[in-house]
Amino acid sequence: MSFTFTNRFGGVSETPFESKNLALHVGDYPQVVLQNREIQEDEIGMPICYMEQFHGNEVVQVEDANFSPRCDALVTTKNKLGLAVLTADCIPLLLRGETCVAAVHVGRAGLMNGVALKTLAAMEELGSERIHGIIGPSICGNCYEVSQEIYNDVILEHPAADSHSRTGKYTLDLVAALKHQISSVVIQDHGSCVKEEKNYFSYRRDGITGRQAGIIWR
Repeated sequence: MSFTFTNRFGGVSETPFESKNLALHVGDYPQVVLQNREIQEDEIGMPICYMEQFHGNEVVQVEDANFSPRCDALVTTKNKLGLAVLTADCIPLLLRGETCVAAVHVGRAGLMNGVALKTLAAMEELGSERIHGIIGPSICGNCYEVSQEIYNDVILEHPAADSHSRTGKYTLDLVAALKHQISSVVIQDHGSCVKEEKNYFSYRRDGITGRQAGIIWR
């Protein structure tokens, strides 16, 4: 099993999607995005299955890369099939177990609706008992400012998300909250702040922008 996290570089998209935008829904030319996806498949040496993400908690098991299901988590037992989660501020969570792997899109909504927990349950149903997680680049707790109302709603259910005391603003640390939510899982944190580091796409920083990917395979 292996994984990778992409960044802005190595593709053919032009500004403001420069250069390896992997998302079809952000306004980039579809033929250019598909070329970027072909570049990424060549880099890892296998087909990649993408999702149509919508901040829900649907988990879909896939066996090939011939379609992009509308969901926020992909699971597979197949070898040599990459699973991709696209992000520009949200957390790309990759999970690996003895029998399967998963790619999960965890934003504020995903934290609240338990998409990661639902994915873990799906993997356990497929026979994985020892599941490990990998977190990629996302917006940090210092940079993720929200309204007081949103802050209160999230902190009520996920106190670990509180970063207000560090910043003096209403900010949320989604990574800390996710780690607490799935505390039974051993996590490798490969994250850095996408808003602070301009080699990543960040919607919060740029508005119109592309999407990078977290990709995992068996």
